[in-house]
Amino acid sequence: MSVATRLVSDDEADIRLDRWFRRHFPAVTQGIVQKLCRTGQVRVDGRRAEAATRLAPGQAVRIPPLPEGPAPRPLPVLDPRTRLDAEAMVLWRDEQVLVLNKPAGLPVQGGPGITRHLDGMLEGLRFGEDRPRLVHRLDRDTSGVLLLARTPGVAARLAAAFRGREVEKTYWAVVAGRPVPPQGTIDRDLVRTGRREDRVALAGPEDEDSVRAVTAYRTLDHAARKLAWLELSPLTGRTHQLRVHCAALGAPILGDARYGTLRNTDERGLRNSALVEGLSDRLHLHARALLLPHPVGGTLRVEADLPPHMRETFATLGFAAPPAPPPRRT
Repeated sequence: MSVATRLVSDDEADIRLDRWFRRHFPAVTQGIVQKLCRTGQVRVDGRRAEAATRLAPGQAVRIPPLPEGPAPRPLPVLDPRTRLDAEAMVLWRDEQVLVLNKPAGLPVQGGPGITRHLDGMLEGLRFGEDRPRLVHRLDRDTSGVLLLARTPGVAARLAAAFRGREVEKTYWAVVAGRPVPPQGTIDRDLVRTGRREDRVALAGPEDEDSVRAVTAYRTLDHAARKLAWLELSPLTGRTHQLRVHCAALGAPILGDARYGTLRNTDERGLRNSALVEGLSDRLHLHARALLLPHPVGGTLRVEADLPPHMRETFATLGFAAPPAPPPRRT
């Protein structure tokens, strides 16, 4: 390979030089990129640059002869059914983003014992040169709106929007209890427990590693004093934040056996308050809507209809959920 020059695209604004390099030449290791920068073989607009240099659109990157790496791995081939399942999730698609309605029970990423997950289905949503990238996460048992970026540059911008709290997230939940007051803000720090059965808990004054977690909530409807339909707006993005905060209200999310409270309710002894006889024992937490700054301007709002088990519970309790309106960009 001879010396070449490649221009930074608009989509790659503010990316680090080493990440830009490995994106275009994935066989080249981080160590090699750093050495090429240190010895001046990689240059930006004719000048030496460090690996951490942030790039701007239109800049010219000098690419020296590169060592040959292993042949790229062939793209995975999805079976037709998995591809159709992936495409059926799409709520919105444009040149920059994809928005999905993730089913309850589908993990976002793999792990021990997990063979089917959303990350493994993304080849079915390529729709072009780049494989879509996850921008945020939902728990396996949480359904609803999930955002993907179609290019690396868009992924970086959207990740920054999430970090800067420019994205508004709205969840619906059915809870076992009726919060008092019916609306308000939960501002309770959280701490990781290290336990498998309840990974997160409310922090105490002695917990040094706690993080602030804030959730706004509003009761949309209720069934007597036993169950309620809540709208939840997380103002921070902590692991299991909504589940722990609802439990802190004395109203754990229906089906949440992990964070429900054991109560001696009747002659049958201890029972988990989040599991209600006659209703589904699946988690009743749904990411209803996202409102975000679109990468090329304006705002995008996308909403998702309830999953089947929550629709069934709504019908049983007489809750009337409006259908999700069409996505709109303004």
